[in-house]
Amino acid sequence: MAFVNLEIPLLVHTRVKPYKCIQCDKAFANRSNLAKHKRIHTGEKPYQCIQCDKAFSQKYNLKTHMRNHTGEKPYNCQQCDQAFKQNITLIQHMWIHTGEKPYQCSQCDKAFTDKSSLKTHIRIHTGEKPYHCKQCNQAFKHNTTLIQHMSIHTGEKPYQCSQCDKAFTQKPKLTLHMKIHTGEKPYQCSQCDKAFTNKSILKTHIRIHTGEKPYHCKQCNQAFKHNITLIQHMSIHTGEKPYQCSQCDKAFTQKPNLTSHMRIHTGEKPYHCKQCDQAFTQNITLIQHMRTHTGEKPYHCKECDKAFTRNSDLKRHTRIHTWEKPYQWSKCD
Repeated sequence: MAFVNLEIPLLVHTRVKPYKCIQCDKAFANRSNLAKHKRIHTGEKPYQCIQCDKAFSQKYNLKTHMRNHTGEKPYNCQQCDQAFKQNITLIQHMWIHTGEKPYQCSQCDKAFTDKSSLKTHIRIHTGEKPYHCKQCNQAFKHNTTLIQHMSIHTGEKPYQCSQCDKAFTQKPKLTLHMKIHTGEKPYQCSQCDKAFTNKSILKTHIRIHTGEKPYHCKQCNQAFKHNITLIQHMSIHTGEKPYQCSQCDKAFTQKPNLTSHMRIHTGEKPYHCKQCDQAFTQNITLIQHMRTHTGEKPYHCKECDKAFTRNSDLKRHTRIHTWEKPYQWSKCD
């Protein structure tokens, strides 16, 4: 009669873990799991991929990795057509359908479908920026933000629009840009009749109605509706102007301002008036020009009933009431 060792099954039920790692305080129910764990400390990776040079400490990890080469996706979602290489990815995907968010932030009321998203979110509270640019001194909370930032140094834009000559550093930006051509605006404001191409723009727009200004300057008391406005504002305190013109000595706090400035050198005027033949280097100049056709005068004087097409014209007019003389001439001898 064969002898059956009942020790291991018994340990599973009793939760006794007699096999302890001498390197750390972890303990295991059986010797084989301890042996696998020790590879974390020794760095041993006995399972080698035959397709590439990667190696793994666990056989299961090698099996999962091989699906990158074979394209196998054995875990299928029963709610939609998507399939996944790993079971854990399918489990996380299912939370999209169920609405379950098991990873709760201890600092605020936000919750997430996966642990990595929670870990990334926590950096908002801690201020941690673990991803550093090797070209300059900037640091970032997310690796994707660092990758996007690197395009400033490399100039690489691999995602090309098929409708126009614009190219982008990320695929989501290209997808968002394509809505300009299709005219799709699926995100509707519940307060007014405006609609937007993406959810984040709608969320930002809502602050016009609520007056919320969640982005605060640590140097002064100002608060802003948009994070990008806070970043631009910070240049007042730091004096930083990372975007340098290659044609002259001017530098700018934002990339769009540099792009707009470069048109002075290239002569490019991408903004065309549909009413006449004029073209402009900036969109704001086109908007102001269109008022000559529509007759719109949005800038009103508080002292009298006059209105103007541009804010600069209103400021100039206001000096009539304030008696301000912006240009003071010194008396000649």
